[in-house]
Amino acid sequence: MRVVIAGSSGLIGTSLVASMRAAGHEVLRLVRRKAAAPDERGWDPYAGRIDDGTFDGVDAVINLCGAGIGDKRWDDARKQVLHDSRVVPAEVLSAAVVEHGVPVLVSSSGAHFYGDTGSRLADEDAPGGHTFMSRLTQEWEAATSVAQKAGVRVVLMRTAVVISPSGGVFGRLKPVFQFFLGGKLGTGDQFFPWVSLDDVVSAYRFVVEHDDIVGPVNVAGPTPVTNAEFTKAVGNALHRPTPWSVPAFALKTLLGGEMAQELLLSGPGLTPKALESHGFHFMHPALPAALNAAVA
Repeated sequence: MRVVIAGSSGLIGTSLVASMRAAGHEVLRLVRRKAAAPDERGWDPYAGRIDDGTFDGVDAVINLCGAGIGDKRWDDARKQVLHDSRVVPAEVLSAAVVEHGVPVLVSSSGAHFYGDTGSRLADEDAPGGHTFMSRLTQEWEAATSVAQKAGVRVVLMRTAVVISPSGGVFGRLKPVFQFFLGGKLGTGDQFFPWVSLDDVVSAYRFVVEHDDIVGPVNVAGPTPVTNAEFTKAVGNALHRPTPWSVPAFALKTLLGGEMAQELLLSGPGLTPKALESHGFHFMHPALPAALNAAVA
């Protein structure tokens, strides 16, 4: 297949490009500068500009665009960046696949679609939440409506926290735990949705290659854990004790109440119903295996 990927330089994108090519697919990367390599095509989503010929003969477009939700403290300006970096590229690519007759659009989304599910597990049929990130994720998905209404096969990847050997949340946590400072956050009872990088990459390839998959897809490990269980598993993988508990007020003071509450002190419990019902095989179905692979 001939596939265009936007956001190919990030944590998921870098691995996905390599995986798609290893599987025999041709990959073109959208870059926000003048194209400088044969596999690059330039674009500026905020200006609605994409190099001519980018979508010629293309079978699928994958959208991985979106600024990191935990990279900076949330203020009004940062919230606008989080919004625009998701919604604008999704709208532009949605219109582009319709205009150029591309049959498949696979667009990033997030586990925060569901908000805090308490003790309840959510599959793809569960309703959306009402927090800032929930509303943003729902708007992010709605930005593909032009393609959906035109009959494009649109897949929305509601991805959990990615466990990677470097980068991402686990990359930031490793030194904290290695210096014996790891601990649960707040009560630790909140769900902590997770998935290995290998499985995220495989899931993107899987949905591109399977024509019967459409709509939302939970990209999360099939064995949900709480924050306390996650903390213990990270400690075991790094051979470090985890006796500490970071109180909620400290996190809210450090990050701001809304950001701390949504990203660290609450969370959705996900079940990957869509993937499993279509026969997807998880390389790391349990958290300890995913963490051990990341450490190795």
